[in-house]
Amino acid sequence: QFVESGGGLVQPGGSLRLSCVASGFNFRPVTMAWYRHGPPEQRELVAKIALGDVTDYADFVRGRFTISRDDAKNTVYLHMNDLKPSDMGVYYCNFFYSPTNWGQGTEVIVSS
Repeated sequence: QFVESGGGLVQPGGSLRLSCVASGFNFRPVTMAWYRHGPPEQRELVAKIALGDVTDYADFVRGRFTISRDDAKNTVYLHMNDLKPSDMGVYYCNFFYSPTNWGQGTEVIVSS
């Protein structure tokens, strides 16, 4: 199970921190990821983080977003800086490999 939070309305150039609490599996060794569902109505990978905090990012967020995890809290974070209107959408966390059982997501709105 994944429970995302932290979204909201922010002005262009602003920041948000998304959180995702995971449960029901052994969190520590699992590669986790954040996905975005936005126009044109498709879900795309934003960032991933593996055991040992090995990270990778989609080109459209590289340098602005940072993914992190707290294995003691079964939580993965997405720190979002310099937000743009094109970043808008509903953000979900899930497994990087074979994502399943999507949560409700958390919506990010970037508007002045």
